[in-house]
Amino acid sequence: MSKKTYGKEFGFQTRAVHTGNDVDGETGAIKRPIVMANSYELPYDPSDLNWSGADKNIYTRNGGSNQRYLEEKLASLSGAELSQGDDCVVLGSGVSALAGLFFSLLKSGDHVVFSSVTYIAVYRLLNELFNKKFNVETTIVDTSDLAAVRKAVRPNTRLIHIETPGNPAITISDIRAIAAIAHEQGALLSVDNTFASPYNQRPLELGADFSVESLTKYINGHGDSMGGAIIGKKEQLDQIRSQAQINLGGVISPFNAWLIMRGSVTLPLRMRQHNENALKAAEYLEGIPSVRFVAYPGLKSHRGHQVAASQMSPGYGGVLSFGLKADHDTHNRFVSHLRVITSAVSLGHDESLIVFLGEKDERQYLYPPEFHDGFFRFSLGIEDPEDIIGDIDQALRKTGLL
Repeated sequence: MSKKTYGKEFGFQTRAVHTGNDVDGETGAIKRPIVMANSYELPYDPSDLNWSGADKNIYTRNGGSNQRYLEEKLASLSGAELSQGDDCVVLGSGVSALAGLFFSLLKSGDHVVFSSVTYIAVYRLLNELFNKKFNVETTIVDTSDLAAVRKAVRPNTRLIHIETPGNPAITISDIRAIAAIAHEQGALLSVDNTFASPYNQRPLELGADFSVESLTKYINGHGDSMGGAIIGKKEQLDQIRSQAQINLGGVISPFNAWLIMRGSVTLPLRMRQHNENALKAAEYLEGIPSVRFVAYPGLKSHRGHQVAASQMSPGYGGVLSFGLKADHDTHNRFVSHLRVITSAVSLGHDESLIVFLGEKDERQYLYPPEFHDGFFRFSLGIEDPEDIIGDIDQALRKTGLL
C-alpha cells in the first residue's frame, strides 16, 4: 500500500489524483514507474514461500506492483473501505473479471439470476458455458421488474448478477432493492457498473456485494488498454485472486495497469463531459421526428429515470441507444455520413463511438419492443457537444431524415 492512502475524508477527484501514487523510492520520481519485470528477487531462503501466494511479489501472474497500485485506487474510488475488509482484484479484461467472479463463486448445482439486458459475454458465460459445462442453473430476468426478480430466486440461488445501466438497451435496475432480495435469501449480488463508472454510481454503497468494472472503458478512458476489476470483501476476493488470476492466469500486464492508472486520474473530469454530452444529445434526438426512440436514463421519458435518479449522481453516464424510423440500409447510410463520430465497438473513449445493432441479434427477444427493428448504441465522447450534435444533424440531412 502506498504512503498516499486517501479515504472518504477526501473528495472523489482528490482520490483519483493521489490514491495509489507515491514517490518512487529509487529515482525520486513523483509518478510510479512501469515495472515490466515478470519475476522478482527471492529471499535468502525461499523454501517457505507459497508459490501460489499473492501477498509478496514473486512472479507477475501472482500479482505485480502496477496492478497493486491500481487496485488500491479503484477500491477507494468504488467506495470500498480497506480498513473494513474490502479489497479489489484487477484482471486482464472486463470479461476476465466477470468470468473470474462466476468461476470462483459458483459450483455445480448452484442457481444464478441475471439481467436480461447484459453484456454479450455474460449471456455466453451464464446462459451457455456455465449452464452446459458445469451444471450451474441460470434464470434470465428483466431485473428492472422487482417482482420478477423475487419470483426467480430459489433456495439454491447463490448469486444475482445485474447490469445497470444495461448494455445495450440502457435498462435500469434498483440496486438497493435487489440487494435486499438477494440477502433475504442468503444470496450475493454483483453489479456490472461499467456504464455508470464509480463517478456516477457506487454499488457497494447501495448494498451490493461486488462491483465489477470493465477498466477498458471509462476508467482508462483513452481506448488504448484493457483491464477489469472486481471490488468487494477481501475474503471472497482472495478466492477470486487465487483461482481467476493465479490458477487461470487472467492477470493484467504491468503496462496495461500503468496505462489505466494514468487514465483514471482524469476520470472525474472526463465523466462530467460524458454526462453533459450524452444528456444534450439525448434531448436533441428526442426532438427529431425521424428518430423512433431514445433510451437514456437522464431523460424523464425513460421508464427507469426515477430509480436512476435515486442511485446515480451527479450524472447518468455517457451511453444512450436510439433507433431511426428507417430500414436497415438507411441506418447504415446514416453512419457512413458521420464525420466526428466513429463507427466502432467499445465505449467510454475520449472520442464518440457508434455501432449499429441490426435486427438479427439473437437476444432481441429479451429487449423492449422498440429495440427489435435495429438500433444504435452511442457512446458520447468528450468532444464539444455542439460538434457532436452538428455531426448527427448533418448526417440525418444527408440521409434524408431531416
